[in-house]
Amino acid sequence: MAGASQDSMAKQSFFSCNACGAVHGKWSGRCDACGEWNTIAEEVPLSTGPSAKTPSGARGTKVSLTDLATAETPPPRTGSGIAELDRVLGGGLVPASAILVGGDPGIGKSTLLLQAGARFAAQGLNTLYISGEEASAQIQMRARRLGLEQAPVRLGAETGLRDILTTLAAEKPDVAIIDSIQTMWTDHVGSAPGSVAQVRAAAHDLTSFAKRNGTAVILVGHVTKDGQIAGPRVVEHMVDTVLYFEGERGHPFRILRAVKNRFGPADEIGVFEMTEGGLRQVENPSALFLPERDTPAPGSVVFAGVEGTRPMLVELQALVAPTPHAQPRRTVVGWDSGRLAMILAVLDARCGISFAGLDVYLNVAGGMKISEPAADLAVAAALLSARKDTALQSDTVVFGEVSLSGGLRPVGQTENRLKEAQKLGFSAAIAPERSKTGGKTGLKVKKITDLKTFVEKIFGAGQSLKQE
Repeated sequence: MAGASQDSMAKQSFFSCNACGAVHGKWSGRCDACGEWNTIAEEVPLSTGPSAKTPSGARGTKVSLTDLATAETPPPRTGSGIAELDRVLGGGLVPASAILVGGDPGIGKSTLLLQAGARFAAQGLNTLYISGEEASAQIQMRARRLGLEQAPVRLGAETGLRDILTTLAAEKPDVAIIDSIQTMWTDHVGSAPGSVAQVRAAAHDLTSFAKRNGTAVILVGHVTKDGQIAGPRVVEHMVDTVLYFEGERGHPFRILRAVKNRFGPADEIGVFEMTEGGLRQVENPSALFLPERDTPAPGSVVFAGVEGTRPMLVELQALVAPTPHAQPRRTVVGWDSGRLAMILAVLDARCGISFAGLDVYLNVAGGMKISEPAADLAVAAALLSARKDTALQSDTVVFGEVSLSGGLRPVGQTENRLKEAQKLGFSAAIAPERSKTGGKTGLKVKKITDLKTFVEKIFGAGQSLKQE
């Protein structure tokens, strides 16, 4: 009886949050750890058999850093031959690493990884592509469309994790691509494929295999309607690198962004263009995101930004119009709506320029998304330009952070921003007063102390912009 009771307790289910992975003793509608609603699901233990026990030989194993210093040096990174992908990875693929690539359905994840797998295989790496969503013949059709039918990539169509791990152990590949992690299932988890428990178990087993055998494992993860990789966030903590593949349906541009990277800088991006022959890397993203700017337009401002370690110029577009509604609209695409509200409040409180009774629309051209606060001054310039119906000169870039007091704060990598602007033919820049411009940049830099001075020098007296 005691043995049966212990076995029953061992198999007792528990509840975990799909958003943060927190474990709860019972179900509830709201997770106390992260505050999300309807994310708690019932799970069963991953394993209750003898296989779950830790081998006695693996317990207490310790390695000294001095021993590692005298040991054989680890293998170097392997470049894929796709410069944009290598940039995001931090210089290439690291052996024994686990990489998670997420993105919307149809965004191009499988296309990118098939192209990258073909490049790795062409360099002599043993590359294995395992798909749980397509048959081998379907993958061959895509490879033929991409012109990769002669690539020495071995294909497999399987969803059973036990069979996949057996194949990986026998083949010992240098690179293994698993497409996708949501289709994998393991027989020692009593839930349906694609559930939180299955995704977590599959990711754990594949990551452990990568660390033990030196294989670089690349996992494909689906993205939910909230923009998060499906499954608990602990899956992201298991892997070494998390990449998001972003893009708008109406634009051919694709952004590969590093959200987490143990072997390189985070927030690094790679830019691709979707063509009939697959994804083509874009060597000069600034020229891609900037349209022809021969004729200045009101509400259009070029922002000199930095994504990761790469300077990039993008166009910010603003439109201000009288509203027929009691509550004016504030619509933002590609920027933080809360930060737009802050800029509007600072313009009203510190410069006397009110946007009450006016609809405000802000857009980042080309489908790009900007998160850095250095865009504050460029957004303010676009709003003022649209508000007064006055265009800035087309050869001028703008950047700087706006504080709540109305002052302008300098931002990092000012010299790189100016060099990128000069490379694309710009001759002037507007920046905060204390910006460190370094040596000669070839641009005429107009330094401004605060937002009120900016309004007076660039757009004339602030009184002319006040709401009548």
